[in-house]
Amino acid sequence: MVASAQTEQSHNAAAKSPSSSAPAEPDESVFTVRKAVNEVHLVFTVTDKHGHYIKDLKENDFKILDDRKPPEEILSFSSETDLPLQVVLLIDTSGSVSGRFKFEQEAAIEFLNQTIRRKYDKALVMGFDLTPKVTQDFTDDTEKLSVGIRTLRPGSLTAMYDALYYACQDKLLKQTQAGPVRRAIILLSDGIDNASSVTREKAVETAQRAEVSVYTISTNPTGSRGHGNKNLERIAEATGGRSYVPSQITEVANAFAAIQEELRSQYAVSYKPAAFKPDGHYRTIEVQAQNQKGLRIRNRKGYRSPTEYDVPNQ
Repeated sequence: MVASAQTEQSHNAAAKSPSSSAPAEPDESVFTVRKAVNEVHLVFTVTDKHGHYIKDLKENDFKILDDRKPPEEILSFSSETDLPLQVVLLIDTSGSVSGRFKFEQEAAIEFLNQTIRRKYDKALVMGFDLTPKVTQDFTDDTEKLSVGIRTLRPGSLTAMYDALYYACQDKLLKQTQAGPVRRAIILLSDGIDNASSVTREKAVETAQRAEVSVYTISTNPTGSRGHGNKNLERIAEATGGRSYVPSQITEVANAFAAIQEELRSQYAVSYKPAAFKPDGHYRTIEVQAQNQKGLRIRNRKGYRSPTEYDVPNQ
């Protein structure tokens, strides 16, 4: 996503406000504008045909196309195995997942204990049914995160798109960072949405703007809820994440372990897009392998450039 002028408007009626358990955000009246730099930060993953991570490739092994054009300039490229993490654990607490809820909580706690490093990484715990509920804001304290997960309780209807939108717009886009970070949302859900105000497309677009990959873990019983699994797959693919569909509940822990490995097996590139205009145009991103065949590259599929009204006067 272009780190250029990003207008962070107050969370409006497009998505439901979180419950009172979420920490209140300061009222900034209308909006906050970040300085325009017309720079894209992209993280991507490379695997071979067997699904093994390839970690030793160089800049000239890739070709990047932004809006079908090579970048004006590559600013940085590196193999990132140790970037600080900003992780949002987004857990479906609607009534449809109640039968598997306890096991999923324990698997999520184990993931955080294995992944979050003190004074380096941060995570946030959010449950959602009809509204998103932050039970632990960003912290590096895994004990507090564990309490946040265990505080979650099964609820009623499912507003998954609203929760994803809120996690990106009101949490990640407002989370400060001193340098490059790796942002990830782990969405644990059956993928069925029956109560959101925002669309899936709007939620995905906001995730792309927040430069976050969404990893989805389906909680559906084997062979059921095909539509929900497809929903999760489309969200993951559009944001450069991956969708996991465990065949049985005990495989949820395996999905968390695979995500943990992937977060430490990626490439990061920053570039200036060619012919960039602040016109609200959706710009596609494609990363191609140059020198090796059979590689699979996963990255977010694009971003929407800010409009001229988002760009501050210089």
